[in-house]
Amino acid sequence: MGRPLGILFTVLAVAIICALLVAGSDGSTLKGTGMCAKCSLKETDTCQTVIQIKRAKGITNYYLVQNGVSKDFHDAICKESKIVKAKGIIKNVNGKMEFAASQIKLVKDK
Repeated sequence: MGRPLGILFTVLAVAIICALLVAGSDGSTLKGTGMCAKCSLKETDTCQTVIQIKRAKGITNYYLVQNGVSKDFHDAICKESKIVKAKGIIKNVNGKMEFAASQIKLVKDK
């Protein structure tokens, strides 16, 4: 009985380590049009950064979670939409795409 229990603990430890590594990573990278949900999209009563991505199958809006990164960046796109690139974690919350940004920057035109 000792050997199966040891294998079980080893598998559990590996699963926990993998979960921690995934949770600690920056996750996904988005590149699209940064805009304000209030000023540009007229969807909310308060300002919130949105990254809009146009694909062949339609438009997807990623609403940035209000954290230090998104709040510090918001003034750059509030009154004028601009191309941005961001890293973070995507979640689907009740059919709405949310993005917790760990990094966001303007993309320079070439």
